[in-house]
Amino acid sequence: MIEISLGKLVLLALIALIVLGPEKLPGAARTAGALLRRVRSGWDNVRAEVERELEVEEIKRAAREAAASAEAVQGELKSNLEKINKPFAEAAAMVKSEAATPTTTKLSAVNDSAQRPDEIQQQLPLDEPVVKSSPSDGEPPHGNA
Repeated sequence: MIEISLGKLVLLALIALIVLGPEKLPGAARTAGALLRRVRSGWDNVRAEVERELEVEEIKRAAREAAASAEAVQGELKSNLEKINKPFAEAAAMVKSEAATPTTTKLSAVNDSAQRPDEIQQQLPLDEPVVKSSPSDGEPPHGNA
């Protein structure tokens, strides 16, 4: 701002005393003081508003940077997730393709055995007891007496 030294202030007071005279000098000093207060107040308000705007701009810049870093992290997470899911998807597709072919074969084998239970039962020797002969002894087994 304007720098006023003590010598300049005294010189201004003498000029004001000569020009205005002793009767109007106190009123002029009050008016000048009020005007100076208004100017300082206005200047302080402008400075505070500029500082607030700068803070708002700084906050907006920080928010943009945070959003950009969050998007970068999100993209990185997506790519890592895709890398992780890719082997699982391939394995699942392989299991599905392998499971489709053997299942029909297994089902046909099950269907064949389900259609022939009587044949299987007839092949079992349930009517006659099983006789095991041991070559070392000549005695019949305990089941045949």
